[in-house]
Amino acid sequence: MDYVTLNNGIKMPLEGFGVFQVPDAAQCEQAVLDAIESGYRLIDTAAAYMNEEAVGSAVKKCGVPREELFIATKLWVQDASYEGAKKAIETSLEKLGLDYIDLYLIHQPMGDYIGAYRAMEEEYKVGGLKAIGVCNFYPERLADFCETVDIIPMVNQVELHPFFQQEKALEIMKEYGVVPEAWGPFAEGKYGIFTHPVLSKIGEKYGKSAAQVALRWNVDRGVVVIPKSVHKERMAQNMDIWDFSLSSEDMAEIAKLDTGHSEIVNHYDPAFVKMLHGKKIHD
Repeated sequence: MDYVTLNNGIKMPLEGFGVFQVPDAAQCEQAVLDAIESGYRLIDTAAAYMNEEAVGSAVKKCGVPREELFIATKLWVQDASYEGAKKAIETSLEKLGLDYIDLYLIHQPMGDYIGAYRAMEEEYKVGGLKAIGVCNFYPERLADFCETVDIIPMVNQVELHPFFQQEKALEIMKEYGVVPEAWGPFAEGKYGIFTHPVLSKIGEKYGKSAAQVALRWNVDRGVVVIPKSVHKERMAQNMDIWDFSLSSEDMAEIAKLDTGHSEIVNHYDPAFVKMLHGKKIHD
């Protein structure tokens, strides 16, 4: 396992385990326990995933010292305000059963996210949050944000996979010292990614699968990946990417797969924005 150093000096694993769409408490807890046993040390959850308690329970039971784990969670749109974030951070700490959160992210660039980030900055300064950042901030939004806040975000978690490569976004993140993290590194199964001929052919050279090539491609770009699976054997396969690296020729071939857009979400669609605002995770 390799690590990336955030702009505040903290080391973050370059590969982690995501628990999006695993709301069942028992299944989520077991998946996290299996992931930790498989070598994962970064666990990525969110208030909106409705499984922070299950993650916290697994962390408590896993037997791995707390300081060796890197737990990330996120602020939902409903709580995107100064006071809302203050309360949401307390709630996440309570649900996770932790004294601190390793990485706390604004889940969507919506609502009063500037006010929310002010609250996050305050909690960061007193140690309740070891690192803070954002999600789904496109280049112009990230630039404006970085020019506005006091503490440059450490991470920007966005959709990144071979079919939506976001090179311009990576350039802006690098300019500001923000580490990119990929949600949906498998494009949520679209584009036939697991059997894609280009990825499969590259994988044959290294004895790796198309999925492993997709993960390694992002890692070789300095992108943190958080693949999700509830199957322990798949977790192990996803972790088995640290004994090879892609050549410049491989990277050039994968670069040709970029479609330049997402087929998973559209943050520019007013209906999608309204839907996110309408999703309530508490009274």
